[in-house]
Amino acid sequence: MATDRSYTKIQELTYELKVRDAMVGNVATVSPGQPIRDLRDLMRKRRISGAPVVENGRVVGVISIEDYIKCLAQGEMDVPVAERMTGRVETLYADEPLVHAVRKFDQYGFGRFPVVERDSRELVGIITKGNIIRCLLRKLEIEYREEEIHQYRASHIFEDIVADRTNLVLKYDIAGGDFDRAGESASRLKKALHRLGIEPGVLRRIAIAAFEAEMNVIVFTDGGQLAASVCSERVTVTATDSGPGIADIEQAMQPSFSTAPDWVRELGFGAGMGLCNIKNCTDAMNLASEVGRGTTLEAVVYLGRGKAGMEPEAADARA
Repeated sequence: MATDRSYTKIQELTYELKVRDAMVGNVATVSPGQPIRDLRDLMRKRRISGAPVVENGRVVGVISIEDYIKCLAQGEMDVPVAERMTGRVETLYADEPLVHAVRKFDQYGFGRFPVVERDSRELVGIITKGNIIRCLLRKLEIEYREEEIHQYRASHIFEDIVADRTNLVLKYDIAGGDFDRAGESASRLKKALHRLGIEPGVLRRIAIAAFEAEMNVIVFTDGGQLAASVCSERVTVTATDSGPGIADIEQAMQPSFSTAPDWVRELGFGAGMGLCNIKNCTDAMNLASEVGRGTTLEAVVYLGRGKAGMEPEAADARA
């Protein structure tokens, strides 16, 4: 049974954009010591259904309109917010990829998430599903206008070069542990391939695979390299590192399996879906690793039909 490897423009953008691109600032907040009755005017004026509870710049809880209604029914309007708020708060970091926010909304079913800065943990915004939708629509409109203006293409580059075989190799260095620049190499690769005229549907698959491969290098190693070999038939993305290696590749390919330490998970990364996502959105994937020596991941996406007119699966089987 063939795997559906089609990806929409929306899915691609959720990998490219950050949470900060979609969140709204100037957040309405309350303090733990305020009485519940203060929520009435705040929610009515700001037209919101809940608010983060903030103390010394940091989120310590959330209070919702449901909490307010319960207190109203029980005549407890003078009770401090701290006694009725939800204290265990799930947050998002401003520099996380937007796809992490999409996954959290799906996982928890919440209506909103507070957004905090990674280093200070101070509240900088709030994000809802509506914010994400509006952000994606704005980005789509901007890209459409840019496409109309520039119309730059080099799709016939391999036909114009006189040679029996031509390969273009693009390389990007990745710094291990640099979460501030997470996804930057994949984004630069995507822009380069876009200018080469790679078909949008194919480009989305390559961009997602490159992002996941880059994140694995950032999360688990001291650094490495992301490369793409481009020819008239295919794009081969390769991620290499000299990190700790993978002891059990078969286990590593299982959904949600991750060896990421708790502090990495706390940062919003290391969910264990990277390798699965790469496999699902590419035509072929090879993973070689040696404990203590490092890992090499190779992912192939065919451009249109595969080698000599064969379908990708057939071309891969005979390569």
